Amino acid sequence: MRTRTLTLAAASGAALLATALFPSSSTAVTSGAKGPASAQEGTVSAASLLAKVTSCSQISNGKYRTDEETSATIPVCGKNGAVFWKGDMDIDCDGQVTTKCNGSTDPWFQDDTAFHQSNGQPLRADTLPYVVVPSSSSIWNYSSAGIKGGGVVAVIYNNKVEYAVVGDTGPTQIIGEASYATASALGINPNPETGGTDSGVTYILFKNSQVSPIENHGNAVTLGDSLAKQFIANN
Repeated sequence: MRTRTLTLAAASGAALLATALFPSSSTAVTSGAKGPASAQEGTVSAASLLAKVTSCSQISNGKYRTDEETSATIPVCGKNGAVFWKGDMDIDCDGQVTTKCNGSTDPWFQDDTAFHQSNGQPLRADTLPYVVVPSSSSIWNYSSAGIKGGGVVAVIYNNKVEYAVVGDTGPTQIIGEASYATASALGINPNPETGGTDSGVTYILFKNSQVSPIENHGNAVTLGDSLAKQFIANN
């Protein structure tokens, strides 16, 4: 989980730098394929999903911070067949070392993820859309809620839907982080040091789901679209 404290001027400068470094919002999500520029994956619209998460039935024992310096304001909410939260997005570049994700590009870089590819290697953050869940604590235990590694997540931002998998775990008191590829597909600056967004992101995690293999983004989209339709029908 990243802590970002930027002045307005610094943020503007970072945005200009990001535009130069990352001119396209598309990103490779499977071998030889690129993520959709619009990030409207599947057939279910962002508006249809958001209409089902307008109110929160809190299932977490407390609330989470979005960053280390903020107060705890984000609850995990329960719905039929899913859990969700709304908040920010920090950028996770952990996992396999690549030109975009490494110790030079990311001051917090770690060369592993909580969940691994089918070949045993860590996930690849710059090509696989994945979401980070808080490590289990007294606030909330994700596995007890039916959430597992490889589970499908609908990530919604700026009226766009991107399907991702649960790919990593983070601090026990902070929530709101996703991979470089997730941010890039949604049009969010994916720079692990200066990117992300402070608000406006909705994460809907479908219970008892699992993409196999975890690294196959196409399978995540197919399963996610099906589960999204069920979610709308059942809520």
